[in-house]
Amino acid sequence: MTVTHLPTEKILDLYTRMLRIRRFEEMVGKLFAQGQLPGFVHLYIGEEAVGAGVCAALRDDDYITSTHRGHGHVIAKGGDFNRMMAELFGRQTGYCKGKGGSMHIADFEIGMLGACGIVGGGLGVATGAGLSAWYRGTDQVSVAFFGDGAANEGSFHEALNLASTLKLPVIFVCENNQYGEFTPAIHAMNITDIAQRAAGYGIPGVIVDGTDALAVYPAAAAAVQRARQGHGPTLLEAKTHRRGGHAEGEIAFLAGQDYRLPEEVQAAAASDPVIRLHTYIVEQGLIPPPQLETLDQDITGSVAAAVEFARTSPEPEIASIYEDTWV
Repeated sequence: MTVTHLPTEKILDLYTRMLRIRRFEEMVGKLFAQGQLPGFVHLYIGEEAVGAGVCAALRDDDYITSTHRGHGHVIAKGGDFNRMMAELFGRQTGYCKGKGGSMHIADFEIGMLGACGIVGGGLGVATGAGLSAWYRGTDQVSVAFFGDGAANEGSFHEALNLASTLKLPVIFVCENNQYGEFTPAIHAMNITDIAQRAAGYGIPGVIVDGTDALAVYPAAAAAVQRARQGHGPTLLEAKTHRRGGHAEGEIAFLAGQDYRLPEEVQAAAASDPVIRLHTYIVEQGLIPPPQLETLDQDITGSVAAAVEFARTSPEPEIASIYEDTWV
């Protein structure tokens, strides 16, 4: 782990956000395997340090946009377990009244402008939010989370060009988990570091260990401070791993083909961000293990309560099928 002088309170905050993501996603994976959730789910397990580290550097009134792998971003920004789980179950009490599902959760009250199933779809929205803050003269910032695959989309280049030209308060956070669905990033681009592309737009390109929350947080905080002071955007590339596949149940539609080397999977497990931070906290004597165990039990209990809330919530009425739609 990165040697840090962060207050214990901030380290506990980072760990709490990460553990909330992990326990929620573990439950979602279990429910999906049991056939209890409609649609697909893309889990954030293994990438928790990125969402937690970045969102811990933000204020409540700052904005974020997310991706198809978005549960972790919602939780890191302060999302509600009950409404998230209800949405995954397709119930009225969900964030989108049960009509959006896993890839479309949004909560404007916490600055979460929405997840998007379209690769690179959130980049323009985040840039627009940054433009809004610039136009209104506030010191709010906007964060676009996206994957390595989205870095090859036109929306990536358009967003960086506009944000850099106008010096908009946007932080572009590339969660490079090294695969665009099933294609290794090294087969999709002729560079090793996506952060190199920042030079083409005259903005900082920063690379950080995305499995180390104590490295992600200060890098994100510096980018946020730069944006608030009117110095424009930053491209922050977090090198990380997804512990599972592209989507849950992918073995079924890959016909058993194994596209990841065993050593890759082992390396991802060895750099588990939640375990790394837990180990650091205990070894440094920052927080007593019993307190960490109590925290884990409380979060696990909250996730279980969210499942019960979702199961007992009503399904949307048939008559509401055309409500909340834009035609």
